[in-house]
Amino acid sequence: MANALPAVALAAVPGRRRATLDLAREIERRGFSGIYCPSFGDGLGLCEAIALATDRIAFGTAISIVYMRHPAEYAQTTALVHELAPGRFRFGIGVSHVPVHERLGVRAGKPVADTRAFVAGWRGTPRVGAQPPLVLAALRDPMVALAGELADGVVFANAACSYMAHSLAALPAAKRDDSAFFVGNMIPTCIADDPAEAAAVNRRTLSGYVTLPNYRAYWKAAGYVEEMEAVEAALQRGDRDAIPHALSDRWLADTTLFGPPAAIRDGVERWRAAGVRTLILVPSSARGNQMQAFAELFAAFE
Repeated sequence: MANALPAVALAAVPGRRRATLDLAREIERRGFSGIYCPSFGDGLGLCEAIALATDRIAFGTAISIVYMRHPAEYAQTTALVHELAPGRFRFGIGVSHVPVHERLGVRAGKPVADTRAFVAGWRGTPRVGAQPPLVLAALRDPMVALAGELADGVVFANAACSYMAHSLAALPAAKRDDSAFFVGNMIPTCIADDPAEAAAVNRRTLSGYVTLPNYRAYWKAAGYVEEMEAVEAALQRGDRDAIPHALSDRWLADTTLFGPPAAIRDGVERWRAAGVRTLILVPSSARGNQMQAFAELFAAFE
């Protein structure tokens, strides 16, 4: 292919952790541009294993939740991974969402202030060695601006392609123009010859995200007020089955990739044109599990 392959998201599923490392090696062998590990399943622990299991591929957390460990404890591990794989690891952090905080028993404060305090503590931890580049998870403008102020990159998840120019305008011009400044987006991806079948998978994937107030506020700002108000009405009625039906085709096409391989490849280029330097595909399959989803992804980018 003329252009570099996208990156992918990879999580370690209980019972398949060794197989996950085999998959990481195959992702590297096939030339994908990166592996980024979400918070569930201990993404940072998986990054430590990837550092030892691979040789060349870039990788990182997308994301580690700032409330899960003390900044100094994170600093010990991130410096270790950085030393094991110099130049390849990025530490992506974020505040996550209220339901996660409640499950963890976390009393979260203001996202920007909490992130600023975490970064200060992480960077201020003595006697750990050099640290990797820092990437902040963001959706709305204040966190994007904070990433431009004190981080080495920004990573979105489930962002709207049509709204990306607005979001990136919150960065300083020097960061927008700096190719070394990481700009990523994690995007649900389902590959199937039948676009409707693939779209249904992505609708199910995102039906949980639209229950989160921060995401709904973001998508309203991106121009999807009618869809998000319909979701809120369904939640108020206690009718979660209605949520997927509230999500328009236009919204789904703006936030996910689905359909046959050519449509996925075209979508990757569309996102790159919108300013996302590292597109992180989050594969799902209409016909199987994570391994099936990766088999379909590999075939699409052969």
